[in-house]
Amino acid sequence: MERDRLYEMDALRLIAALCVVLFHYTFSGWAKGETAVVFAAESVVSKYGYLGVDLFFLISGFVVLMSAWGRSPRDFVVSRFVRLYPAYWVGLVVTAVVVATLGAGVFEVTPVQFLANLTMFQSVADVPNVDVVYWTLWTEMRFYAVIFALTLVGMTKNRMMAVLWGWLALTFAVQAGLAPRLLDLLVQSEYSHYFIAGMAMFMLYRFGMSRQIALIVPICLGNAVFRAVGFAEAVGRRYQVGYSEAVIVAVVVLIFVIMLLVAMRVTKPLGRPGMATAGALTYPLYLLHAHIGFILFNLFDAYVNAYVLLAGITTLMLVSAYGMHRFVEKPLASRLKRALSRPAPSRPAVGVIPAQISKSF
Repeated sequence: MERDRLYEMDALRLIAALCVVLFHYTFSGWAKGETAVVFAAESVVSKYGYLGVDLFFLISGFVVLMSAWGRSPRDFVVSRFVRLYPAYWVGLVVTAVVVATLGAGVFEVTPVQFLANLTMFQSVADVPNVDVVYWTLWTEMRFYAVIFALTLVGMTKNRMMAVLWGWLALTFAVQAGLAPRLLDLLVQSEYSHYFIAGMAMFMLYRFGMSRQIALIVPICLGNAVFRAVGFAEAVGRRYQVGYSEAVIVAVVVLIFVIMLLVAMRVTKPLGRPGMATAGALTYPLYLLHAHIGFILFNLFDAYVNAYVLLAGITTLMLVSAYGMHRFVEKPLASRLKRALSRPAPSRPAVGVIPAQISKSF
């Protein structure tokens, strides 16, 4: 219900998205040679912006379980479909058109690649993403598969805690090499601690603190720090930069602390209805900003001051995200939801005469 909406969570989602946007625009774009506009001084901070994705996954664990609780499997599938696909399809088409017309020499998109990306399952066929940010959608989809399975068996407090412990155990089994690597396709040990912790925090929000939650969240935090430090080393090698372990640890801990405060309702007074709009911008902004933004940097960097260009492109992406949400995502999603939620017409059993027909005999 609207009165139960966590408006502060909407604000957190936009903050996470903007961290990723600035990571791309002021660091990874020029570090990978995809743009010529260099933000050397700013990148000292913005190179950590990829951790916005970690916050996204933690939030997903919370809000996706929250949205699925008490719903039927069909209702959950319909809600996720209308939430993900309309905006994704529009973002994919816009990105593909811009790349095909203006991205020569930097990006490319083939017809087969475009068609595969329409499914959002292109990773299964090892087809490249049309935009670099799409990799997180495949991660989310596998998490949704877990939640869908839970809607099939029914969600209860005790059953959910057993699932969280089981998933956590599988995470450590995969990391320790005690389970088949193929199992990691579903376990997702690199990010599972965020989904598990987010789900545990929802349980805290709904049922209050328990001994199990008080154990699960710190364990997840410990593994999140361990994996984040290792991942930062890999990112550093990719971009040939150094990352501070202290900063990585501090950011991951801060993410957990903030989400715990949300789960404990401490941040409730900070929430404002206007923050819902910020949350609505997050997904379309995430979908649109990367390759389109890089192409715009390359088109105008010779004519516009770098900082003016950064502000202008970021603003353009925010306005475009609002336009997508207001004029495409909302109306299309509502129509799809009505169509998919409509019950199928029932057929009379063989030998049974429908009531309206039997009255005529």
